[in-house]
Amino acid sequence: MVLAEAEPDDDAALWAIFSAVVESGDGFPHEAPLTAVDFEGTWGAAQRAVVVARQGGAVVGAYYLRPNFPGRAAHIANAGYMVDAARRRRGIGRALVEDSMARARGLGFDAMQFNLVFASNPARQLYESLGFVVTGRVPGAVDGEDALVYWRPLDDSGLGLDSVHGQ
Repeated sequence: MVLAEAEPDDDAALWAIFSAVVESGDGFPHEAPLTAVDFEGTWGAAQRAVVVARQGGAVVGAYYLRPNFPGRAAHIANAGYMVDAARRRRGIGRALVEDSMARARGLGFDAMQFNLVFASNPARQLYESLGFVVTGRVPGAVDGEDALVYWRPLDDSGLGLDSVHGQ
């Protein structure tokens, strides 16, 4: 597997994977069917980085990386991930998350936060194995399903982890 910055030629593959994820309800709170505005807003040029995972030349997954908030809170990164459904459970997601953490550190971010991770999302196990902690719950966030907010520092210092939920 090769991870690299997305190129304009990758848009069709990104659209296909993202549309399937949105349609299935596996992640991302967008309405189905996916619109060009939703796609551009999530995967477009406004992101700090869009990285794709390729196997045999085919795009099999991707992530975007951007500030989670503007201004004084722009030191906290946000990322969104997707893996082609037929290629899940093969380490692609882990490679994407680990790469995004390293890239975020290199871009000067000091923490990473994920907003609205569906409670049923199997990627939660991956996030927790990489040191992310749940810092909040949004009851009934999307179609009645709870969503979780995940956070972790990027310097592995444990900064603030002992104060999260009384740990």
